[in-house]
Amino acid sequence: MLVGSAIALREGGFRWLPALAALSAALLLQIGANLVNDAADCARGADTAARRGPTRVTQAGLLSAAQVWRAAWLAFGAATVLGGYLVAVGGWPIALLGLAAIAAAWAYTAGPWPLAYHGLGEVFVFAFFGLAAVAGTTYVQSGALSPLALAAALPVGALVTAILVVNNTRDIDTDRVAGKRTLAVRLGAAAARGEYVALLAVAFATPAVLWLHGTTSLAGLLPLLALPAALRLVRRMRQAADGPSFNALLADTARLQLVFGALFGVGLIVS
Repeated sequence: MLVGSAIALREGGFRWLPALAALSAALLLQIGANLVNDAADCARGADTAARRGPTRVTQAGLLSAAQVWRAAWLAFGAATVLGGYLVAVGGWPIALLGLAAIAAAWAYTAGPWPLAYHGLGEVFVFAFFGLAAVAGTTYVQSGALSPLALAAALPVGALVTAILVVNNTRDIDTDRVAGKRTLAVRLGAAAARGEYVALLAVAFATPAVLWLHGTTSLAGLLPLLALPAALRLVRRMRQAADGPSFNALLADTARLQLVFGALFGVGLIVS
């Protein structure tokens, strides 16, 4: 959302209210998706006492599945209310995008053919947390589908997908038992670790390509200041073997995305 708004500002289309509404709707969709995952993974047996990740409230018995589902639909409902304003601003493309986002958030681990259970998690996370989030944020402010927004979505989508790869690599054993055939389960831990490296490489190559293309000035290379941190994460991903190490890596990959996104946004504006 920061990167998409930075592009809108760069292109003369930044608007505070649509930017804040888009950010709030995105957060609500994230919350709803996580709540659906919490309840659905427990029901399908993917979350058990053997779970290596942070506590899930349904599996731990802290809340009932019904309570978690109600909270999920409340989050989706609140996102829809904000979406009504965004549709008024951005028109029917935003309506289609919003409906698709809610459907994907639900179908990620729920429904008759859950996406994450068939190795499609990375595809949909990249599409919605990268392409849709960045380009959609720009579009709802400027009214145009900016080519730069699509290009800038690549590193954002790559880094958020890397967060998922850490999660799925950590959960290979329990996911395999539950029949959750993520890419990590299908390809194995070594390939998943390689996927993580490749995603970070795409993220950090993008600002360099934009600079070489003449789209940005040297300021567009600001995200490369985070490269040393990324290299440390790559080393940790290769060595991670237990729940605590994967969980710390998960959080630090999310922090990397935030730092990269902030530097990228500043670089795009200054350029």
